[in-house]
Amino acid sequence: MEMSFTSAVVILLLVMDPLGNILLFVALLRPVEPARRNVVILRECAIAFLVLLVFVFFGNSILSLLGLSGSSLNIAGGLILFLIALRMIFRRPEGVFGDVISGEPFIVPLAIPSITGPTAIATVILMVSRAPQRMLEWVAAAAIAMLITLTLLLFAERISKLVGERGLLAFERLMGLILTAIAVEMLLQGIESFVRQL
Repeated sequence: MEMSFTSAVVILLLVMDPLGNILLFVALLRPVEPARRNVVILRECAIAFLVLLVFVFFGNSILSLLGLSGSSLNIAGGLILFLIALRMIFRRPEGVFGDVISGEPFIVPLAIPSITGPTAIATVILMVSRAPQRMLEWVAAAAIAMLITLTLLLFAERISKLVGERGLLAFERLMGLILTAIAVEMLLQGIESFVRQL
């Protein structure tokens, strides 16, 4: 099944989970001076985007070097996505990734794994491995998804006040349900391609 540009943007947005990350960003940036918060968000999104680009351009080389097949990546990505989706649905107080830090966050846990986690990395590698001739499309899809994520996170405090914690949690659970279905589809595709190789 060929992935369209729009579905690539939507899937990347779902795995980056900007709305689900709003509460985490608000909580972790509370100790940071208000004037620096937007700078931190811009920096973390830029780092997350650079990590995605590295895997867009060199992901297949890394897979070849490690001797990993596309079907194993599908299955692993599906499993990771499924676990993250479950944690989104059954939210714990410490958040999806269970990270607790003090001071100004740098790279971990905001850029990685909150925005660009294993699932986002696996997703871009899969997109490129399935259609390497559409490399520019995948870069554009990642850029659009990151711009939407950045915009939502820059307004994180306002959104959290407007929608409220319950509203954000409800939306995150809904996204978790959608991600569960995507994870199952990835697993089935991985199993199908593995069975065909036998």
